[in-house]
Amino acid sequence: MEKVLECYLEKTEKYLKRVPVSERTDILKEIKSGICELQNNGKNPDEIIERLGRPEDLAKAYLAGILSEEKGFSWNKFLLICAFYGMAGLSGMFIIPCLGIIAPSFIFFGAVMPVLGFIKMADSMFNIGIPYMENINICFNGIENFNPAAGFIVTVIAGVLLYLAGMGAWKLLLLYCRKTGSIKRRLSV
Repeated sequence: MEKVLECYLEKTEKYLKRVPVSERTDILKEIKSGICELQNNGKNPDEIIERLGRPEDLAKAYLAGILSEEKGFSWNKFLLICAFYGMAGLSGMFIIPCLGIIAPSFIFFGAVMPVLGFIKMADSMFNIGIPYMENINICFNGIENFNPAAGFIVTVIAGVLLYLAGMGAWKLLLLYCRKTGSIKRRLSV
């Protein structure tokens, strides 16, 4: 087995530390068997890793599968639930607030920047004299005195990039919530 795939298995095993050794060994054998089968079907290591997903997500899926099989109370189930909520809670403590702030902020400023650039350009070109327009400056690499038309183009480009980054952050936030929710639902079964 190639070094990349062995490293992938080691990372997955790290996320399964709280699973009893016998079950962890069975899980790793199953994953290794799947990897060998994919290699025999002509898949390269990058394709295999892409298909399996991140080691953390694969471990979470196995955790959820183990928990859904067990009925009633058991210490094993209790510890697995603690492990899942510990991982989900710790990651959610950073991911949800960061993406929740970044997404709407980037979307808002991505929409506002071109509007302000257009107003600044119109004020400069037609000498309208809009109050406080002299306080709106476009600074790029230390250059503050852009031609108004060039400044507008810069604000449009920056606005589009910010908007796309905000939409990407929003999609990541939704994906994180869906993935965590689906694992939680499997734990509840």
